[in-house]
Amino acid sequence: MILKLSKKISFIISLLFAVLFDVLIPNSDLQPATDKPYFRYFLFILGGVYVVFFIISFINKKVSKKIEAIGPLLAGAVLLLNIINIVCSKYSLLPVLFFPSLDRVFAVFINDRELLIKCVISSGKLLIIGFAIGAIIGFTTGICVGFNKKIAYWVNPLTKVIGPIPATSWSPLVLSLFSTSYQAAIFMIALAVWFPITVMTSNGIQNVQQTYFEVADTLGANKFYKIFKVGIPAALPSVFLGVFYATTGSFITLVTAEMFGCKSGIGWYLNWQKSMMLYANVYAGLILLAVLCNLIITLLFRIKDRLLEWQKGVIKW
Repeated sequence: MILKLSKKISFIISLLFAVLFDVLIPNSDLQPATDKPYFRYFLFILGGVYVVFFIISFINKKVSKKIEAIGPLLAGAVLLLNIINIVCSKYSLLPVLFFPSLDRVFAVFINDRELLIKCVISSGKLLIIGFAIGAIIGFTTGICVGFNKKIAYWVNPLTKVIGPIPATSWSPLVLSLFSTSYQAAIFMIALAVWFPITVMTSNGIQNVQQTYFEVADTLGANKFYKIFKVGIPAALPSVFLGVFYATTGSFITLVTAEMFGCKSGIGWYLNWQKSMMLYANVYAGLILLAVLCNLIITLLFRIKDRLLEWQKGVIKW
């Protein structure tokens, strides 16, 4: 009981120390001052949300288990932020230009919120279009390769040659082939998504137990039934692995592609702020990018759990 309670309150203790250090130790004169203590406000918001769930945990076992599991991790995260705050903000032990205070970093989310929202919307549109095209083509290609040996004979060498090459490496050729940088960015994202989904889909189909198809033949199933009712459902765990790999690859490609002539988006924002030597804005953009990627991955996990509920335990993460 004491151990469980200590896990729950570990985050609160770490948070109190972070607030205490931030209040008692003055900021270094080398760091440009902000109009408000934004990092402290962030800690207050984080602590307020946690306290709400902490109280609920005493009447809800599911929330209690979640708090016990995530409490020490959050405590460690706040401890790391506290160390960064002391090193960068309080004593300026690192170059101020490249390591701004956490107050300046969190201030960006307030001062540049309208521009950041526009960049997120722009990147979201680009990512959805490129991902959708790459996923549809990759899924179709994977099905064809998995079920047809003749197609596999011609396509497999292509995937082995083109697939391992990073999509961004094609940027000089792609920029000359497409009329706009936006179209080129869509192509590079689609290419980054196509390879892992193609490989994992075809691999999943080829690893389906042959007895499934034999039973389907015995029951009189036609070819389309065996593809869409037997092969694809059994291969879905591998398909989702490909989707997860494609998601991380698409974010990397997105940021790089937006640096080649795009006039909006998170990648464009990062490149612009870096050229202006505003590294607080760069770190804020990276944090935003990490949060968005994590949200999408979490959503994919929820979809996977819903669709593969009948195969629970097949995929281990």
